[in-house]
Amino acid sequence: MREEFPIFQAHPELIYLDSAATAQKPRCVIDALTKFYSEEYATVHRAIYRHAVHAGQAYHDAREAAARFLNADWDEIVFTRGTTDGINLVAKSYGRTHLQEGDEILISEMEHHSNLVPWQILAKKTGAILRYIPMNEQGVLEWEGTIRPRTKIVAVVHISNVTGTINPIQEIAEEAHRYGAVIVVDGAQAAPHIPIDVRRLDVDFYAFSGHKCYGPTGVGVLFGKKELLEEMPPIDGGGDMIDQVTYGATTYQKPPLRFEAGTPIIASVIALKPALEFVQRNRSFGVLLKHCTERLNAISHLKILGKAREKGPVITFHIEGVHPLDLATLLDVKNIAIRSGHLCAQPLLAKFGLTHAARASFGVYNTISEVDLFADEIDRIVKKLR
Repeated sequence: MREEFPIFQAHPELIYLDSAATAQKPRCVIDALTKFYSEEYATVHRAIYRHAVHAGQAYHDAREAAARFLNADWDEIVFTRGTTDGINLVAKSYGRTHLQEGDEILISEMEHHSNLVPWQILAKKTGAILRYIPMNEQGVLEWEGTIRPRTKIVAVVHISNVTGTINPIQEIAEEAHRYGAVIVVDGAQAAPHIPIDVRRLDVDFYAFSGHKCYGPTGVGVLFGKKELLEEMPPIDGGGDMIDQVTYGATTYQKPPLRFEAGTPIIASVIALKPALEFVQRNRSFGVLLKHCTERLNAISHLKILGKAREKGPVITFHIEGVHPLDLATLLDVKNIAIRSGHLCAQPLLAKFGLTHAARASFGVYNTISEVDLFADEIDRIVKKLR
């Protein structure tokens, strides 16, 4: 598998354990970008010459690929700049037109800032009340009984970027709909690792990023149920999202183009298609996660955050007496790349009494031997610094 990733040919010594932040790129994605820029470059939705028509078809093919990836219809797929952009689109367009003062937005205590800050902004703007689903010491949401008649939006992460907890999205969605609320799901960590079926989950909105799915940066996908997208106003104006424009008024395209103002991120969208197809062929992390968890649990003074039974390939940990930034620096000397810091989840880390933590996360290119080298090096560092 590693041979499909040019970075490991350039740096064979690299042990990359930061895929939860961004995944490395396989040759098929790099080739798609290179071919488009060097042989097929043209704009989309604006011209009838051959290169433009071909680019437009490739752009639409990517939308259909994203729809297949989620088991959705192509006109329920909005291209965004990433998960953050998708969630903000929902908050600004759906949220501002459907919330009134006193309505409730329910999110969880384990959210990434991208699924927290937009709802804080929305609550302040509309007078809605922001409430939180509590998380227990095991890193599991205690969500039963938290959805109430005044709840209008439930926003929850599918897989936590800190604890790795896989949340029961289908059950939460069913309860949200029982109270007439919509559910918005942050799928950034789930999309690269587990099959996503938005029909089975019955979610109203689902957002994820291309770059975490081995695709290009700058592109993301927002799924929205067709009937919801059709009633939502655009939040950005410009070319491509219009139907008719006069000096007096403007009418808009139907979704999804209504939400894609301006020249789109054409190359990244086109290269997203082989990335998603790559993900669908390569999903496996259970062995690595189990082995790494066992190795780290055997290291003295090291505590793993979150002990849910169902977890994605993310292990966040803290070592008593060793600052995460120091740990990451020492590991980097040995060509081992991990994440350290607040992990874009300051309130969640605060629940564990921390301001910083270290995180290892896995991709399809990682191996058992890499996990062993990683664990051996941490053990050596702990013995040296303590």
